[in-house]
Amino acid sequence: MSRRCPITGKGVQTGNNVSHAHNKTRRRFLPNLQKTAVYSDALAGTVRLRLATSALRTIEQAGGLDSFLLGVKDSDLAPEIRRIKKRVRRALERAAA
Repeated sequence: MSRRCPITGKGVQTGNNVSHAHNKTRRRFLPNLQKTAVYSDALAGTVRLRLATSALRTIEQAGGLDSFLLGVKDSDLAPEIRRIKKRVRRALERAAA
């Protein structure tokens, strides 16, 4: 499992620990990834994802998972999120028909 958020693309960054004596040692800055279940109205259930907390705030600001996915271009999403978007789109088409 990679340390990358599939929605925001946030991943591991590197930098230095700098001591008082100005000694530098390499370190890693890890993204704040959380395993969470996000509810989808179209799928009538939850979808389990490993997202950055900033992605959770973005989804909530957009009005939920379905409206967020429908408002984002496919090229900006990871393949696993594109599959979820496709499922949501199909479920909405079935409900409209």
